[in-house]
Amino acid sequence: MRSLATLVVLGAAATVCQSSVSAQAARRAPGIRFEITFPASLHAGPLTGRMFVAVSRKAGEEPRMAGYNSARHRDGEVPLFAADVAAVPPGRPAVVDGSAEGYPYPTLGDLPAGDYYVQAIVNVYTEFHRADGHLVWAHNDQWEGQRWGFSPGNLYSEPQRVHLDPAAGTVVRLELTKVIPPIQLPADTRLVKHIKIQSKLLSAFWGQPMYLGATVLLPRGYDEHPNVRYPVIYEQGHFSLEPAFGYTTTPPSGGPGLFADMIREAGSRSETGYQFSQEWDSDSMPRMVAITFQHPTPYFDDSYAVNSANNGPYGDAILMELIPYLEQHFRIVAQPYARVLTGGSTGGWESLALQVYHPDFFGGTWTFFPDPVDFRQYQLVNIYEDTSAFTVPNAVYGQPERPFQMNVKGQTVATNRMMSRLEHLAGTHGRSAWQIDAWNAAYGPVGVDGYPREVWDKKTGMIDREVAYYMRDHGYDLRYYLEQNWPKIGPSLVGKIRLYCGDMDHFFLAFAVYRLEEFLESTKAPYYAGHFEYGRPMKGHGWHPITNAELVQMMAAEITRNAPAGEDTKGWRY
Repeated sequence: MRSLATLVVLGAAATVCQSSVSAQAARRAPGIRFEITFPASLHAGPLTGRMFVAVSRKAGEEPRMAGYNSARHRDGEVPLFAADVAAVPPGRPAVVDGSAEGYPYPTLGDLPAGDYYVQAIVNVYTEFHRADGHLVWAHNDQWEGQRWGFSPGNLYSEPQRVHLDPAAGTVVRLELTKVIPPIQLPADTRLVKHIKIQSKLLSAFWGQPMYLGATVLLPRGYDEHPNVRYPVIYEQGHFSLEPAFGYTTTPPSGGPGLFADMIREAGSRSETGYQFSQEWDSDSMPRMVAITFQHPTPYFDDSYAVNSANNGPYGDAILMELIPYLEQHFRIVAQPYARVLTGGSTGGWESLALQVYHPDFFGGTWTFFPDPVDFRQYQLVNIYEDTSAFTVPNAVYGQPERPFQMNVKGQTVATNRMMSRLEHLAGTHGRSAWQIDAWNAAYGPVGVDGYPREVWDKKTGMIDREVAYYMRDHGYDLRYYLEQNWPKIGPSLVGKIRLYCGDMDHFFLAFAVYRLEEFLESTKAPYYAGHFEYGRPMKGHGWHPITNAELVQMMAAEITRNAPAGEDTKGWRY
């Protein structure tokens, strides 16, 4: 007689087999087919891009917006299905069918039968003839920060209520009849100015006009003190047209953003933008200029502020075009001691990278919860030694999935496999404009097809060691770069590096920070003389031990200490 355990195993195996057979049968069924057309009056000439169909059970919010936000929050509440379309002429249908990729359902054949609201949207691609000889198609950012659900120029259909049944051979015809309008840029105010300039360096690389921008936050009394020059804070981060530190004179009333829950969990002392504005304009605040950059690329909302084989010379463009423009048009002290850096997450990596790559140009960085700064801890992956990014190596039992994101209690929110699948859905050839693709584009080599080579295969998780070593040897592993170049750059970095990270960072970023600290604490001739601080217990992504107003005070004190003899450090303290 078979044991109960054996029967349970056999029953489970039978269930898996039946599920597999059911899935295969669903895919062999007539299936669901979306045929999407557009008129010539909406888009002249053929259309190339990534076509999405969002499928929602909810009335009210447009499925395209709900689907985009659902994917970004990784909740799968509004299923998405997508396919590349190339040179589709007006009037001819583009097709999204059983061969399309989907999330959370792998294909349309896996979608449960039922009534849905459906909507199509295409992320329109531009043809780039790059200076490196490659021709690539990608979305040219329209100053929205690479958000395909909201990008100006993207075409979409009206929502339509339909009954979908994979077994019934449903055909749904949708027409793209609307275009997302241009971004309405915020108006300048007395203290907030918006800058946008065409970059000669980037335009030459991409073969198209490319732009850099900045939002400049001026101190109170800037116009009333025309002879005063001010130190400058360069705050790094994801694309935003908001001033530094979220400065706003309007009390908060909106809903939470993408990372709001994580920031609350982190126990951050970072105040709201409105609270910061009260401090910035107060009598006690030192007067400084605070600037955020805009530098979206065709692959992400941000270039990581470095030169890149895939993105082009963004590092040079920022240092040689954008910063000189700002220093010429605003009364900024154009000296290293008076240029300081800060940022968190992506902006944390950038603030550290700018300081490390240009140790004599900037006077110090206050870096918060940076993206991986040691690629032996590419979150939880060692890209130099591990075989797979998807599974835990040397596990005692089976092959546990490797997390990409957790909450502060250690509960997995998303895995590397799940994120890879989502990004592949959002854009093939590294064009998702999301996190894994952003790193591949910023740090990795160009593939033979002209698109970024992946450090791991998004379908299998297998790591490409050549790509990993390329990233390291081209300086993007900041700990390795510091270690290799310390005798040359160390003397210019003494006292300039300060890092802050929660011990339970949602994206496992603290582990790389620990490794960086281990190296810097070992430095001699010179000793780095910086500062590391970790939030404990259970402090996650977004943790700040001080408020932004306190940070500005700290920066002002350091600038004053480092000012060369004879520099006026009192004029900007009115």
